[in-house]
Amino acid sequence: PAFDKRYGTMTAGNSSPLTDGAATVLIADEARAKSLGLKAKVRIKDVVFVGVNPYEQLLIGPAIAIPLLLKRNGLTLADIDRFEIHEAFAAQVLSCIYSIESDEFMDRHFGTKALGKFPMDRLNVNGGALAIGHPFGATGARLAMTLANELIRSDKNLGLIAICAAGAQAGAMLIERV
Repeated sequence: PAFDKRYGTMTAGNSSPLTDGAATVLIADEARAKSLGLKAKVRIKDVVFVGVNPYEQLLIGPAIAIPLLLKRNGLTLADIDRFEIHEAFAAQVLSCIYSIESDEFMDRHFGTKALGKFPMDRLNVNGGALAIGHPFGATGARLAMTLANELIRSDKNLGLIAICAAGAQAGAMLIERV
């Protein structure tokens, strides 16, 4: 174990490697993009950022951000064609999924029942940070472009990105293929 030497479960084998990398994402107003002769891959439909109590669980933020984003847009898990959830650690993603599927967690945080069974067959379909790596400073761009390209490749329309960040922060973004 890397952190808690006696009881910890985070190891080099189930944690995303820190990798060198770079990514570029061009985000532009639709009119400006057209004036430059650029064709969009996706449209950002909505974004949510949250902070959570770091003493409860530091990296649980996606389990809060995903339900907020879905509710705000009148969507369910079934409406999303592809999910990209950043894998800081394998256990972190599993914890977020378990929480979204938990009536107790959802009642405590939202006063509702669980969102239902998470569609694992639509999650990180090209591999997540455990397989691809975690290029510090470029992870968000990597997630956005991985999902945009996957929506095009698979001829799907709606994608949801979720990411946790140091300091008990998280974000989720809903994108739509154009």
